[in-house]
Amino acid sequence: MHYELMHKNIGVATLDIDESEGNLNSVVSVVNKNHLPVGTFVNGFLDGIKLKQWWKGRSIPASRSGIKDVLETLDIPDTEALLTKSLGLSLSDQYWIRPVDSDLQWESVNYFDNEFSEDVGNLLFGNPTDSETIDLSSPDNTSDGVLRKKWKIIDGRRCLIKGGEPPFIQEPYNEVIASRIMSALDIPHVEYSLIDVNGRTCSVCEDFVTRNTELVSAYHIMISRKQRNDVNLYKHYVDCCADLGIDIVPFLDRMLVLDFIIANGDRHTNNFGLIRDADTLEWLGPAPIFDSGSSLGHKNLTKLIRTEAPISCKPFAKVFDDQLRFVSSFDWIDFDALDAAVDGCRELLDGVWDDTEPGRADAIVGLMRDQTSRLRCHQKA
Repeated sequence: MHYELMHKNIGVATLDIDESEGNLNSVVSVVNKNHLPVGTFVNGFLDGIKLKQWWKGRSIPASRSGIKDVLETLDIPDTEALLTKSLGLSLSDQYWIRPVDSDLQWESVNYFDNEFSEDVGNLLFGNPTDSETIDLSSPDNTSDGVLRKKWKIIDGRRCLIKGGEPPFIQEPYNEVIASRIMSALDIPHVEYSLIDVNGRTCSVCEDFVTRNTELVSAYHIMISRKQRNDVNLYKHYVDCCADLGIDIVPFLDRMLVLDFIIANGDRHTNNFGLIRDADTLEWLGPAPIFDSGSSLGHKNLTKLIRTEAPISCKPFAKVFDDQLRFVSSFDWIDFDALDAAVDGCRELLDGVWDDTEPGRADAIVGLMRDQTSRLRCHQKA
């Protein structure tokens, strides 16, 4: 079936999409090359493979916790099939699709201004729902990541609720800890807090994308131009941002320092990026730091959280000591404020694992103290 790829109310391309399975079969025509998704129009030509990858990347990952049960309940073959049923709408950007013979307008369907169903989100959290009455109009159909998550309108705000991974369910606490560290160091970030969802501790944050802006991941920015063989990934991203008129180095300094402090091993190129104006296509600057939950030894046994061995990381090096060498300046770090923030995180964790994993809270705070001490050494080097 033919669909129009839309950017708000601007027609971008005509696509042939398998309605039942959600696969993008081919691009029939390009209507407005300037509004094609970043990274799909390279060297003056549309890259059909990259556009297919972009479309597939909008769907819930097959690795998402509980997704198999959801697909069985909905009697849907895979997560891509959910995209067409919700018009590919997202709360991260302003792209969507409509049948070619449709007169739908963005104002009447977008999730920034209109209500949406929580049925898919509830299913993702394991809450039974009558499959006969499920409403699939939901931004949860385009949410990424492997953890359980769902969008919810809270006091008029679009908020993302995320769970944690057993057995420790530590990720929600890590998000709050990261928020506190960034507040102490005056790093632009998304603010997280804790929320109870049916007896589960989850994190919650407000959407930092608005009806007029959109997030473009570092990955899509970096594939928009060829990386030279003599340039590492860090320099390639810096150069890509410079081409867009953005000096990204001060932001990267802060992101890499934060990730060092919290030993974040999952800062991949899809969970940081830039914000642009969806109407003018003007690049506005780096997105605030978000998605820091996979950190602080969240999967490790307590006795393995604090270690002298090099800790693995992403995206610019394999271990933190090497990645920290990309930081251009440490002069902005207020170590007194950092120490106070680290110590203050202990009360957040009081009693969380006392019955199941005693000593875990002390190990987490101890790891941050260790990393802060190592950071001082890097500053003095």
